[in-house]
Amino acid sequence: MLSSRALLASLAIAAGTLAPPAVAEVVGADAAACGDPTAASVRVHITGFKNGDGTVRVQAYGSNPADFLATGKWVRRVEVPLQGRRALDVCLRLPGFGAYAVAVRHDANANGKSDWNDGGGFSRNPKLSLFHLKPAFADVAVSVNRDAPTIPIVMRYRQGFSIAPVPEAAAR
Repeated sequence: MLSSRALLASLAIAAGTLAPPAVAEVVGADAAACGDPTAASVRVHITGFKNGDGTVRVQAYGSNPADFLATGKWVRRVEVPLQGRRALDVCLRLPGFGAYAVAVRHDANANGKSDWNDGGGFSRNPKLSLFHLKPAFADVAVSVNRDAPTIPIVMRYRQGFSIAPVPEAAAR
């Protein structure tokens, strides 16, 4: 039996006054892997982009802490054009189940270089600062098993002398 709140929501949807909940489209070269229960994969839900321009790079690093953020040591990388979106769900197909760290970079002007206006984020959303831009592997590691997890990542950008999410009003 439906609760009164669920019944009212169902009636509102039927009447066209309330949209049904949206399911975010999964994008990227590995999108199909998040629908395959036998594939080791992770869905990365990224929010807080300061604009809808540029490209987004999502990288997964394996369980060796020495490889985390080392050049070329990622186990999977997917790049996606932002195309006006302010939130993005990206799927990463992984080599197997286990511990991974996910790093996201927003190349705001799509020039392929790291600029002061670019943003970044990590799994488990650690706090960052100009003096602490790279968190420890243990602070960002997540466990990936048969139930493909969704990892929420809030983007952070340089704001004066700090690195923080864009204020909500500016993110719209």
